[in-house]
Amino acid sequence: MADQAPKWVYSFGGGRADGSAADKDRLGGKGAHLAEMSRIGLPVPPGFTIATDVCAAYYENGRRLPEELKPMVDEALVKMAAYSGAHFGDVDHPLLVSVRSGARAPSMPGMMDTVLNLGLNDETVEGLARRTGDRRFAYDTYRRFIQMYADVVLGLDHGLFEDILENYKALKGFELDPELQADDWIEIVGRYKGLVEKELTLRFPQSLRDQLWGAISAVFGSWQNARAIAYRRLHDIPDDWGTAVTVQTMVFGNKGDNSATGVVFTRNPSTGVNELFGEFLLNAQGEDVVAGLRTPQPLTERAGAVNGNGKPSLEALMPDAFAKLKDACAKLERHFRDLQDIEFTVEAGELFMLQTRAGKRSTQAALKIAVDMADEGIITKEEAVERINPAQLDQLLHPTLDPNADMTVLVKGLPASPGAASGEIVFDADEAVHMKSQGHTVILARIETSPEDVQGMHASAGVLTTRGGMTSHAAVVARGDGPSVRGRGRGPHIDLEHETLEAGGIVLHKGDVVTIDGSSGKLIKGRVTMRQPELSEDFSTLMHWADGLRRMEVRANADTPADARHARDFGAEGIGLCRTEHMFFQDNRIVAMREMILAETKEARRAALADLLPAQRQDFIELFEIMAGLPVTIRLFDPPLHEFLPNEEDAIADVAESMGVSIAQLKRRIGVLREFNPMLGQRGARLLVTYPEIVDMQARAIFEAAIETGKELHHRVRPEIMVPLVATKRELDLVKERITVTARAGEGTRDERRLEVGSMIELPRACLVAGEIAEAAEFFSFGTNDLTQTTFGLSRDDAGRFLGEYADKGIINHDPFMTLDNAVGELMEIGVERGRAVRPDLKIGVCGEHGGDPETIGFCEQIGLTYVSCSPYRVPVARLAAAQAALKKQAVTDR
Repeated sequence: MADQAPKWVYSFGGGRADGSAADKDRLGGKGAHLAEMSRIGLPVPPGFTIATDVCAAYYENGRRLPEELKPMVDEALVKMAAYSGAHFGDVDHPLLVSVRSGARAPSMPGMMDTVLNLGLNDETVEGLARRTGDRRFAYDTYRRFIQMYADVVLGLDHGLFEDILENYKALKGFELDPELQADDWIEIVGRYKGLVEKELTLRFPQSLRDQLWGAISAVFGSWQNARAIAYRRLHDIPDDWGTAVTVQTMVFGNKGDNSATGVVFTRNPSTGVNELFGEFLLNAQGEDVVAGLRTPQPLTERAGAVNGNGKPSLEALMPDAFAKLKDACAKLERHFRDLQDIEFTVEAGELFMLQTRAGKRSTQAALKIAVDMADEGIITKEEAVERINPAQLDQLLHPTLDPNADMTVLVKGLPASPGAASGEIVFDADEAVHMKSQGHTVILARIETSPEDVQGMHASAGVLTTRGGMTSHAAVVARGDGPSVRGRGRGPHIDLEHETLEAGGIVLHKGDVVTIDGSSGKLIKGRVTMRQPELSEDFSTLMHWADGLRRMEVRANADTPADARHARDFGAEGIGLCRTEHMFFQDNRIVAMREMILAETKEARRAALADLLPAQRQDFIELFEIMAGLPVTIRLFDPPLHEFLPNEEDAIADVAESMGVSIAQLKRRIGVLREFNPMLGQRGARLLVTYPEIVDMQARAIFEAAIETGKELHHRVRPEIMVPLVATKRELDLVKERITVTARAGEGTRDERRLEVGSMIELPRACLVAGEIAEAAEFFSFGTNDLTQTTFGLSRDDAGRFLGEYADKGIINHDPFMTLDNAVGELMEIGVERGRAVRPDLKIGVCGEHGGDPETIGFCEQIGLTYVSCSPYRVPVARLAAAQAALKKQAVTDR
């Protein structure tokens, strides 16, 4: 017995439907929602949807439709005729249809093809004229169909048809289409068909079946057009999802002044205010709306009074149709429990609903709509929290580019730190500091940054480099200060000697104004209008709900008082990573730091460290005061020494003079300390084991600061000391022993404070021997930046040169320094399992920049981490993402 053919065609209409909103994967968003609207009794023109399965079959069959589909479509056409009273191919009562795409992905506006008014030929156009009593309308509709079909299906440039129309109107002295009469349209139809025959050496198809199969094939084929492919890449939509095709009875908004077509949102998508928001065109079809050649009119009287163009509203012109539309909007919003974006047509006074989908909205509107709907009882607070895309919160926390502003984008690099800024280009860090002191706003442009640039980075509104990755030194520092863009591939090019920047074929000089957008990676010529961040009451309400739902704590990576205050303002529950080396970049400290590094004896190192102790202690006091009893995880000195070594002649001379040695001697010492691969060299625990006096100084500064702060504020200070780059338990034992000795030697350490020493887990070996390390560590913190580097064998500072190409070629799905790679995640799982097997109550966090990535946060919830830590401005993102991750995990458990 032959296998039964799969169900590929789903009919809807007359209050019935084969499918529903639950069938989105098979019917696409458009088809599923049309079926649902029909089921709930809304006036939907009848039709049918061809499932997404057929899209896959179409491509597997060499871009040919399967023969088994045709009888299913024929049966569906019979059902449409029963609902509409018109028949496909009937000369007296012709059925006209639209053929549209409808992927299951979120709206892909304009990315795939559509054909309207299909079902007309030289005979049925006369039938349409007789049935409607409007010969002008019939031939206007026919010429629209010929132009659209020839463009979409036959591949003939629609501009050629526009030329014919414009030339004809000019010849007749007409300016607008409505001035043309039936005879004019008949003439134009003849010219359109003549163009097809001339350009393609074939007659315009008169077989309606050929028309239908051609249109269906073209819509399936448009899944692989350049626009659709680019859109899918941009929005991470899988290629194998495919599209559905919906064939639907045409309704006409161009049948006179009692007809119209338009779009309505059930709430304002810009502000979130609960009011109808939309526009319509009188006596128009859908392509007239898309073309934008006519000025639309307001839907409501109120909208017309506030920002209308003097034209009457739909509410005033067609009160009955408007009342039905208003009721339908309310019904759809209640049914789908979300803001709806609705397309409608009024044909001779009768309302028809053509499409509904979840409406796109601004972040501010999304917050208001979610909170208002929860307050109105339409959705729960949990659903309100789930409705907001955490990544969108960046729009609220940083200045952003005005989307309506004109801009000349020179190049697009890596979006290293969110926000946007405009300023004059400078190429030297000291000059950035000087110009800021003179009242200028500057953008610091460097090939790559070093500790010597930190003052300039702090003084700049933003930083642009041609090298480095998402987690490079400059990117990490910039996240506390402002936007940052990293170059990738071939641009931009910076010439420091001549102080020029070349990008997009344009050369810019020192003092020229540019804008950088750290959220998108764009470098833009000139100044661009900004939108300043606003935190609304809705934001506070939603974040309060999110905090009540999440399990994981959210801490911040903060190295300065300013970072810490921002973190507290954004709701951080402590500091999960204080990079102590960042405290030594200031001019008044870096010299002493270099003296310590370059010293050849322990005594000389201790002397240099003694100079740093008071400043280090004061840094910790300020952080402890700001955190007011919340945990502060302090990472001991970590970076490779080369990051602090002077490179420029002036800096070398300053250090030599301070140390009392010759420049030649100092250069020899620098040469001795240089490493071939410093990121895998003497840094982290390796440095602390070989230079234990660094541990002594930092531990003393921490303990003295904790004692002083605790006495002054009368609360328990909670420092957690973290040892970086641990590969073996013995390394941690040695460093911990020095910390313990220092603690016991300090005055006033016999109080109730509990000393917590933990390990940063950032090497594959550390994950594998986590059970051993846990014997000595009171907590773990995954340093996912270095764990990603060492797992891939990949330099985060150089990866930007080729990761974009790797993504384009499908080698990677995403930048592993932005979203956690699954292999790195598996190592983390091993570390969690083995660490807690030894110490069940082991506190485990993540403090790499992945800690602010929503997808990574979801993974951290799955493996049971205690907290995530991220840059201050991403704390709200992490709070919301952690709540959503907890809800998702609970939903899986409940199932």
